[in-house]
Amino acid sequence: MKALKTGFIFFAVVTIAMVAKAQTADEIINKYIAAIGGKDKLNSIKTLYYESSLDVMGNEAASTTYIVSGKAYKSETDFSGQKIVQCITDKGGWSVNPLMGQSAPEELPKDMLKGGELQYSVLGAGFIDYAAKGSKLELLGKEKINNASTYKLKLTTKDSAVITYYIDSATNYAVRAVTAVSANGQQIETTIGFLDYQKTDFGYAFPMKQQIDLPQGISLTVTVKKVEINKDIDPKIFDMPKS
Repeated sequence: MKALKTGFIFFAVVTIAMVAKAQTADEIINKYIAAIGGKDKLNSIKTLYYESSLDVMGNEAASTTYIVSGKAYKSETDFSGQKIVQCITDKGGWSVNPLMGQSAPEELPKDMLKGGELQYSVLGAGFIDYAAKGSKLELLGKEKINNASTYKLKLTTKDSAVITYYIDSATNYAVRAVTAVSANGQQIETTIGFLDYQKTDFGYAFPMKQQIDLPQGISLTVTVKKVEINKDIDPKIFDMPKS
């Protein structure tokens, strides 16, 4: 009887391990998509607009973000009257950053546009039909993030940008994304932590707080104050102003 009981326990442990191992990258991503609203819901989001408060090394700033799904992204951040702008579209990108001595709009280098299609995708939508978009997805195992057990997945885009996502195995939400691109011969890495998911009236779950770690030790916290889905956005706002 003891041997039978021991054998049953061993069988149960092995079975659980096999089930856990059988979890594929696609299954994990499908659960993530379902958790934030589902494929149909994400596909029906044509535009996303949100207003945020940024805390950058103890300095407060107001920010506005515009996304036309699959086409364009623009953020405007006001630091004491100095406006920082970054814009990425399916045709290119440009920026203005007076804090870095850049007072006139300048085109972004091609290296900085790698993985840009994920920036102008609604969060989560970039995983829908990712293979058809030329991307590759790999499951790298599991890892603890802030005491949460997460699945670690690597998405490599068609232009070789690498984004590593961490999906909470309990909530199925993405809790972190690490983007790595090569620019000017250097590897540049940006980490975004996704916190405080809330369901919008549209039924789309959105992280209302983001912790962003940029190169050179710069960190900022984004607190989203307002979200609007399918708001009319004038496409002209993404055009680079003439100097």
